[in-house]
Amino acid sequence: MGFFYASDRDEPPHVQVERDDKTAKFWLDPVRLQYSSGFSRKEIGRIEEILLENEETLIEAWNDYFHG
Repeated sequence: MGFFYASDRDEPPHVQVERDDKTAKFWLDPVRLQYSSGFSRKEIGRIEEILLENEETLIEAWNDYFHG
């Protein structure tokens, strides 16, 4: 699942990704990994693909959420 933390409004656009005890943070403009804990390289690659495919939508959602 990907989400934003309300307290992250002063940071550049990004998304948090969590599954079970795994977590990652990706910057969105451009999409790049900030940190990861527990995800395999293959999983990180797949998450990055999904984020790249949805980058514009995610940035719009970030802007609506924080600057709406």
